[in-house]
Amino acid sequence: MGGKHSEPKPPPSAPAPLPELNTHWRPVNWREKEEILKELRDLKTKVEPLRILLHGPAGAGKSCFINSVQRALLGRNVISALENSADVGQSFTLSIKTHKMKKRGGGHYPFVFSDIMGLEAENGGIQIEDISKVLSGHILDGYRFNPRGTITDTDLRYKKYPKICDEVHCLVSILSADAITRLHESVIEKMRTIRQKAVEMKIPHVIVLTKVDKACEIVNKDLKKLYYSRKIKQKVEESSHKLGIPLNNIYPVKNYHAEITGDTNVDVVILMALRDIINFANDHVEDVCESKVE
Repeated sequence: MGGKHSEPKPPPSAPAPLPELNTHWRPVNWREKEEILKELRDLKTKVEPLRILLHGPAGAGKSCFINSVQRALLGRNVISALENSADVGQSFTLSIKTHKMKKRGGGHYPFVFSDIMGLEAENGGIQIEDISKVLSGHILDGYRFNPRGTITDTDLRYKKYPKICDEVHCLVSILSADAITRLHESVIEKMRTIRQKAVEMKIPHVIVLTKVDKACEIVNKDLKKLYYSRKIKQKVEESSHKLGIPLNNIYPVKNYHAEITGDTNVDVVILMALRDIINFANDHVEDVCESKVE
């Protein structure tokens, strides 16, 4: 009498990878805050100010990053750029606004941030051609962007003959770590086009990846786990793949949000990104000045 043959059991599934890596994927000196601040205070630039343009999807945290940088530099709570607490997918910033960074004890650092209207899906948000004109220094502070059309050379805030100090010296794409996967393809395509324009102008380009605390629970509990987080490493790699930015030009950060007192660890990751951004901008200006002499 034949008995029923039992079906072979499927092989056990591989265990899910641990969310925390055994070794860091980027080294960090969590005690170098004062060293970075001194480097920035002592900075000598070929052109003043160095101009850093922030751009990215609406709601990614551009204005919040500016405030977080100013807070790390001053060591106190600030409101430099106005923020919108509601995540509505539409740009809160409508005009181009230049933000000077204050020094402790008075004066300003020799670099500024330019904040502009955010990118939106399909035909919404700022026009790519307007960003191109910002990169080349043609659009003056205070110009209100029109999603339905670009600036003309007859506009009062159009500068026909910009100087090197009017141009952008480093382009910073602000992306939200918790939203990069869901980012609309049309927004990604716009950012690729903007990157290409920056490449043609030889402007350095980096990504600042915000909201890492929302993207990863481990990091939310302990920011020092930032570079041990498998998820944040994956988000950095995804950002690199989508925009074509090298991994060592992508900086995951936690912006200040609900906190009213300072956090040294938050300051360190912000200042690490800032130091490289300013150095890249200064290197670019030196290259431009040298090329004009030759």
